Amino acid sequence: MKGAFKEYLFITIGSILIAIAVEYFFIPNNLATGGITGLSLVINHYLPMLSTANIMIILNIILFLTGVIALGKAFGAKTLYGGFGLSAFMWFIENFLEPFAVTSDLMLASLFGSALLGAGLAVIFMQNASSGGTDIIAKILNKYFNINMGMSVQAVDLIVVVAGAVAFGLNRGLYSMLSVILNGVVINKVISGFNSCKEVMIMSGKIDKIKKYITVDMDRGCTILKGEGGYTGAETQVIYCVLGARELIRLKRYIREIDEKAFVTVNEAHEVMGEGFNNII
Repeated sequence: MKGAFKEYLFITIGSILIAIAVEYFFIPNNLATGGITGLSLVINHYLPMLSTANIMIILNIILFLTGVIALGKAFGAKTLYGGFGLSAFMWFIENFLEPFAVTSDLMLASLFGSALLGAGLAVIFMQNASSGGTDIIAKILNKYFNINMGMSVQAVDLIVVVAGAVAFGLNRGLYSMLSVILNGVVINKVISGFNSCKEVMIMSGKIDKIKKYITVDMDRGCTILKGEGGYTGAETQVIYCVLGARELIRLKRYIREIDEKAFVTVNEAHEVMGEGFNNII
């Protein structure tokens, strides 16, 4: 229950970020930046009697059924919440908050709108969900063709951008293209930033104490590698472990206290899957 609550809380936060980006940066400037929101904006241009939020609901129903079939019921439940939650937030903003263009500068609207949109989508994707619509198609591409989420979103959104260029003109179409590119970059950066950990290798004369500190005090696993000194030829042991950023700070502080001559290397691990980290997907 705690895990589920956390997932739905993050989906809610992501949906709010997307709604703000769409209602205050994209719709007022006629920037069809892709996705279900951009497609709805294009349809609204030709069918103004239908609100953008209502069009999103109709399209979400169609794509939601596709997502359940291709990605499973668990994904479907969270996507249902994310998709209709986003539509609800947009409906609320349109009917009660009187949305306006935060800036009429298309460059600024593209930059700040894409930052909010990309961050919101990334937070939702990290919960194995989507905000509905064409994001479901992107998730299917990610699962079955092993294409990262940023590129999947960009590929799908390009089609919508072309339609937006036809509806609102080439100038806005080019800015929409910029937003799509930025959106994909932000998604990948946010996801890799949350999932990244540190690969640590340690050589020390106090190897047993460090191993005990990692496994007992920090409750983390580690692997002992057998090595040989290239200069001395003496046998040595090397600790290999993967830690979060805060855990690494603790470990470095401890190593400094007991062995200032220890040799430590740290590398970035952009994604870690397995026991103690994310599930293998």
